[in-house]
Amino acid sequence: MSAEVAIQKFSFPFARAAHLSQENDVTRKGCIQVKTVELRELQDNPVLSNPSSVRVIGAQAHNEKQAQESLPELPPGQDVAAAQVLVCGEAFKSTVLSRQCVFEKLIVESEDQRPAAKRQLSSESAARTITVVKKSAVRKEADEPRHLQQKAQLGQRPRACASVTVTRKHRKDLFTSSDVFHRVDSHAVRAGAELKEKCVYNVKTIVQSITKEARTELEKLRAIWVWLCHNIEYDVSGYLGHSEKLSSPEEVIAAGRGVCCSYSNLCTEMCREVGIECQEVPGHSKGIGYRQGQSLKHVKSDHLWNAVLLGGQWFLLDACWGAGRVDMEHESFVKRFDDFYFLTDPEEFIDSHFPDEEKWQLLGIPISLEEFERRVFKTSAFFSMGLRLIRPHHCHIVTDNGEASVSLGFSKPTTFTYEITQHQDLLHCGASEQKESINSSFGILTVSHRSMKLQLLPPASGMYDVKVFARPEAAATPLVWVCSFTVECPTPRAMEEIPENPFLSWGLQPVAGSLGVTSSSQSSEVAEVDEGVFDLVLKTSRPLMMLCELVHPEMDAAIAKRCLATQIKPDTLTCHVLCPLHGFYRLSVFVRDYEKTEVKFQNTANFLLHCRGKVVSPHELFPPNLGSACGPGTRTSEAGLSKFSHTTAVVVTQQGKCNITFHNHRDLELHTVLSKEENKSAAFPLSRYLFCTYTDTKVTVSISLPDTGVYRLGLYARITPGGDFNPMCDFILRNICDQPGIPFPCVYSAWSKGCVLFEPRVGLLEPASWVRFRVRVPGIQRVSVVGETRTDLKLNKSRIWEGDVFSGNALQVLKLAVSLGDSSDMAVLMTFDIKQQDKEV
Repeated sequence: MSAEVAIQKFSFPFARAAHLSQENDVTRKGCIQVKTVELRELQDNPVLSNPSSVRVIGAQAHNEKQAQESLPELPPGQDVAAAQVLVCGEAFKSTVLSRQCVFEKLIVESEDQRPAAKRQLSSESAARTITVVKKSAVRKEADEPRHLQQKAQLGQRPRACASVTVTRKHRKDLFTSSDVFHRVDSHAVRAGAELKEKCVYNVKTIVQSITKEARTELEKLRAIWVWLCHNIEYDVSGYLGHSEKLSSPEEVIAAGRGVCCSYSNLCTEMCREVGIECQEVPGHSKGIGYRQGQSLKHVKSDHLWNAVLLGGQWFLLDACWGAGRVDMEHESFVKRFDDFYFLTDPEEFIDSHFPDEEKWQLLGIPISLEEFERRVFKTSAFFSMGLRLIRPHHCHIVTDNGEASVSLGFSKPTTFTYEITQHQDLLHCGASEQKESINSSFGILTVSHRSMKLQLLPPASGMYDVKVFARPEAAATPLVWVCSFTVECPTPRAMEEIPENPFLSWGLQPVAGSLGVTSSSQSSEVAEVDEGVFDLVLKTSRPLMMLCELVHPEMDAAIAKRCLATQIKPDTLTCHVLCPLHGFYRLSVFVRDYEKTEVKFQNTANFLLHCRGKVVSPHELFPPNLGSACGPGTRTSEAGLSKFSHTTAVVVTQQGKCNITFHNHRDLELHTVLSKEENKSAAFPLSRYLFCTYTDTKVTVSISLPDTGVYRLGLYARITPGGDFNPMCDFILRNICDQPGIPFPCVYSAWSKGCVLFEPRVGLLEPASWVRFRVRVPGIQRVSVVGETRTDLKLNKSRIWEGDVFSGNALQVLKLAVSLGDSSDMAVLMTFDIKQQDKEV
């Protein structure tokens, strides 16, 4: 029989995959036949004792005699399960002989020449039989990394005596989603409930009933798994020693409770009834009773789970963990079907389950017990949400300068929070769900496009437990526990208190894009505020309304309102922030669609600001009663007000005066208001420091400020005739000029569109002096200045009324008036005050 035929015919669950190069193809020439050795003899040889990878090293066989001499001597009388072994050898080329050669001896069983009685191997004896495939190869250098060596896979059957690459199947290769088992699951749950009502406790009867709808081995296994998870609860009382543990399968089924060995034993028994090979796997787990940081080196393993053979490959499952979790605080079992532990991939299973026998790790490169202890504990939710650990790689973190960090990646939008508490020995203690962040002052959680970063700042020296919680962005359920760490803080960092963040993370929220916010000028990192002033700019995909909240641990809410000014444009939202205190601030932004006034504002971003340099003094805060729309924006555009000379919300004047111009395309009736927090020293009302001029569509608002400080200029418009004036926008005027501004004339309603005052531009005139008047008033027959006497102004070629007027001494006011016709009645446009010699202004 050829070597190819032999390899195809004799392979068993613990066979090693063959990987032979073309140069090492086994030929019929030089093949010899010897008796096989049973597994118990192979295990006595330390080289052959590993069932997942057996290698026999020998010299190159040039002929049949040399090959026979190189084989180990078999014990006399060895004829149980005897079979023939093919050892194939062929000389290498002379260029290969320059290096030391390594051979893996090919041992295959010849079914054709076995006794018929021995040919019928049970699945149990087959599991104890081992096949070794010969492969000639040049010895790797001693320092070659271990991960480059090929590892045997339990249950992987070699295909042929040729160069092949075997890839282990994963759970996703067996089924794309658990939804494919809906029919099988439903039947297993329904049948289980019916059998329970009928008090049926026989394993065989139960298996026959629950697998009735199953068509394949996989579906039969699924039905058994689902029945176990839904009908057996963990026996917390038995685990704690409060009651006797149940042993037999019938007792466990009748009581509906058991410990881990009850689940694994029942799973094995039920699988045997449907012909599925199933093994119980003992080992350590990070379940109830597991103490973080403890060494398991000399500790007896405390858990049992199962391995099943499907399609020639072993898979792992744990019905005990799939049935629910134990609440140690209340000493009770919480039923919660967890599909993750059904045929879990070994790479994920190893984070929480460490088998006593290395082979049951089912990993290409097995890990050590010490590595298992150091690994970060991840719950099933960690994997089901598609999270990945970026850093740290081990569960124990030591702070550096009082700080430690954790970072997770995600593929779908995810919401995170965390909990940091004093260290407790037991891993499974405290809440497994979380609604809001707590103790957020001990850390800074930021979420970017595809990753989460948690900066931990323990408040004092000591050990701490950190739990990370998460949920899919669109979910309305509580956040669930996904992973845990321990943090050791030798020396805490001296720092200010961080304000609470009830919105879970810093930076743009994952929902920001759906709410219309596309980008931010500030990242999720801490923003260092210079000079006590910070500006935030958000870009939007559609018109939005915005509200902001500023929080400092020591700042009053009324003061906080005077630290914010928002400007709303169709594609941009701007928030101006003032910091009157040192330390950390939380700036939260809320938005809604501009037109949807009935919709509630939603949190879209939260930023952590840190001010440790210069701060803003109290008299530099924004004016009280600012509107939500400061500066030109969406509202002014909708009203037809455009081409503003000042496009920002804050206007700084170094001379104490300025002109703000814009165009009024809809010819709306406008109104302006100037205000300040305190104006006790002003001799005139603040309305006298504003002067408006309307020409065609252009509007000019002239401002002259009486003293230094911060003012609010409110712009209002009457949108509908006879209606109320609606706020258009507020400007923040910051005056840094020490010289007091002079008030404008007091204007009356007759001063209307088209009227322009050229001279004098002040409303306070020197006494006993000649004053030049120049004014344009369209459609008027006569313009006069009335004081001690009346002085009529003359109309020049430029259609400007002009003339010189004596201010006089006795009167305190000069009136600029107009006459529409021959009538002697005149309408006052404005009045001018005369300085009094004995009055200080």
